[in-house]
This record gives sequence, structure tokens and C-alpha cells, in this order.
Amino acid sequence: MQATYDIEVYVRFCETDAAGHVNNVSYFLYLEEARTKFFQALGMHSNDGSSSLNFILASTTCDYVAQAYAGQQLKVSSSIDKIGTKSFRIHHVITNADTQQVIAKGSATTVCFNYVEQKTVVIPDVLRKSLESYTVDHVIG
Repeated sequence: MQATYDIEVYVRFCETDAAGHVNNVSYFLYLEEARTKFFQALGMHSNDGSSSLNFILASTTCDYVAQAYAGQQLKVSSSIDKIGTKSFRIHHVITNADTQQVIAKGSATTVCFNYVEQKTVVIPDVLRKSLESYTVDHVIG
């Protein structure tokens, strides 16, 4: 079992606000980067649009736990905490890479989607098996 897929994000000055800490919107960019790289690691995303599997984001959340600042290195750990018939939920934890302090927690509900027919589709078995290797129980709240 893989448990989590981790990336590191360097906090740029432009991602902070007038209070000097990371702006709330920037966290969603970090979560998106983590999801995109996670999908690439699973072999389910290509940069040239040739992927036969498409996703649509149904919901995303972020709970802010502590402040982060420009110049810090953050770690975004992603895992799967729920797999349904057509959708799955990715759980994210953002920590300070140096201190391991939790900065934020988030989630994203992602749906398999056929853009030609404009409808949801069942998660393919190959994707389900890949997602199961990253499944961990989490308390959402």
C-alpha cells in the first residue's frame, strides 16, 4: 500500500496577502497541483489531451489550520479516502516541510466524466485498483 502521494511546493511571495501569510486562494492552487501530479503518477493524465479517461471536479474544500509564509517549503500529502461507483474523494494534508506542522487540510471529490456524451461514467477497473493502493481512512471534518 502506497498510503500517500507527496509533493513539495515552494511558497512564492506573490501567493501571500497584505497580512503577510499565504492567501486562502493559493491553497487551492497547491491542492490542484497535488491532484494533477497524483493523476500523472497514476498514469491517468496526459499533458497532450490524449488521455482516454476524463475527470470533472464536483467539490473541493480547504480548512485552514495554521499560517504559512513566503519562502517556506510545504508538503502536500494526498490519499484516497472514499471510492464510489463513479466518483472518488482525494484527501490532502498540507504541512510545513521543515517542522511537519499541519497548515491546512482539504479534499476534492472527483467524478469520472464522458465529455462527448456529457455524463458521468463508472470508474474503470484499472483506475479503481490504482486508487485503492492509496486508500486510507480519514476523519473528515
